[in-house]
Amino acid sequence: MRGPRAAMIFSKKEFSAAVDKAVFPGLQGGPHINQIAAVAVCLKEAMSPNFKKYARQVIKNAKVLAKELHQYGWRIISGGTDSHLFLVDTWTRDLSGKTAQELLEAEKIIVNKNTIPYDARSPFDPSGIRIGTVAVTTAGMKEKDMMKIAEKIDKILTR
Repeated sequence: MRGPRAAMIFSKKEFSAAVDKAVFPGLQGGPHINQIAAVAVCLKEAMSPNFKKYARQVIKNAKVLAKELHQYGWRIISGGTDSHLFLVDTWTRDLSGKTAQELLEAEKIIVNKNTIPYDARSPFDPSGIRIGTVAVTTAGMKEKDMMKIAEKIDKILTR
């Protein structure tokens, strides 16, 4: 869903007290009505047929982007994706995740530095990046655009 950082916990009534004790007040502060309203809007949007179509496109875009990057020689963690994001091992190309993030950001491509499984490097300068396709899909991009983005990412990171 596209919306605020938030969470909802659904449980049986018999577990309510235990959940509340585990979460409040240490992990969760008071409710912010603006955030509650934003979550409500997201839930309403998620019930629409258009959102289901959009969500399918987000996943298609992620699969194509991961596949294209793999074809450029980038190691995709887990070999691909079934969701809206995936991890790319940049260290196999002698590039830290932090450096990759900074190079891409300078060219207006936003990714997150990210640790990868069995990463020996620090989380502050890890061995990979995380790429998601929610924002570009929201902007109306499709599979052919993912091919162009993959090409651009490869060019930026292999200069």
